[in-house]
Amino acid sequence: MKGTIAMTTHINREWHLINRPVGWPEPEDFALVETPVPTPGEGEILVRNTYLSVDPYMRGRMSAAKSYVDPFELGKVMQGGAVGEVVESRAEGIAAGDHVLHFFGWREYAAMDARHAVKVDPDAAPLSAYLGVLGMTGLTAYAGLLRTASFKEGDIVFVSGAAGAVGSQVGQLAKLKGAARVIGSAGSDEKVRLLVEEYGFDAAFNYKHGPVSEQLREAAPDGIDVYFDNVGGDHLEAAIGSLRRGGRIAVCGMISVYNDTEPAPGPRNLARLIQTRGRIEGFLVNDHSDLQPQFVKEVGPWVSSGRLKYRETVVDGIENTLEAFLGLLRGDNTGKMVVKP
Repeated sequence: MKGTIAMTTHINREWHLINRPVGWPEPEDFALVETPVPTPGEGEILVRNTYLSVDPYMRGRMSAAKSYVDPFELGKVMQGGAVGEVVESRAEGIAAGDHVLHFFGWREYAAMDARHAVKVDPDAAPLSAYLGVLGMTGLTAYAGLLRTASFKEGDIVFVSGAAGAVGSQVGQLAKLKGAARVIGSAGSDEKVRLLVEEYGFDAAFNYKHGPVSEQLREAAPDGIDVYFDNVGGDHLEAAIGSLRRGGRIAVCGMISVYNDTEPAPGPRNLARLIQTRGRIEGFLVNDHSDLQPQFVKEVGPWVSSGRLKYRETVVDGIENTLEAFLGLLRGDNTGKMVVKP
């Protein structure tokens, strides 16, 4: 079925990368540009975005350095996860009024090949959840903990950036699957309380209150079996220092060094991996898409029943997307950061 929904505007606003940031991104590196609302071609759909995702990995795409994904092009609209309503369809299988998940964010309207969109059910979960707890964020937590870190029942688990979208889900998944103890680090006392009182972590600490290594040893006197790394830097070194025999470290992100202009020093205690027979492994969620059906089948009911809790930080207005992204890098968010254009 094909069709069209009446639109109230013919202007589309979208964010372009103008300069490649050096160090911390600055507003002058970006521009909010007005363009005509695109017209879908044959086999394409036009989507009015309802929620946009901003994520730490986007900082890497602002650089021209070779990486696992192509950099953003200068002078062109950026990309990111988004969910929205189809307002016009020239494709079979997707109709006007359907809701879809896609990768053409940082803009109000997006035209795309229908094969690049996945239908989602707004009655099964809030639309924003498909960008977070039931989307790429959730699968990142699931794959990193269960496959990369080889989590097993009885493990002691440490999560950095634990009040963020991925970290909060990692800790809860570990508890639901029988972890002996889950410890989290966060950047404010309010977030520390959230981890313990709402997300069920056994212990949490504010990394700004003292050396991470000391606070981790106090929270996990018997050491840790798994470290899920979202931060890098002193957190990674502390985790290596507390690793038990056969310990595993899954490296998801290193937000503490994303804006550094000089190479960050590596952990000074890597030799301890010999003693502990430990391992460190990085991962990308795209390498684990085969887990998606299993992930949704297992985690979906936990979300709908309230056993797995999540929070979102919602920023209103397409014009505030950049500030939302910068706030994410500062750690202003609790849970998933999304923008409502």
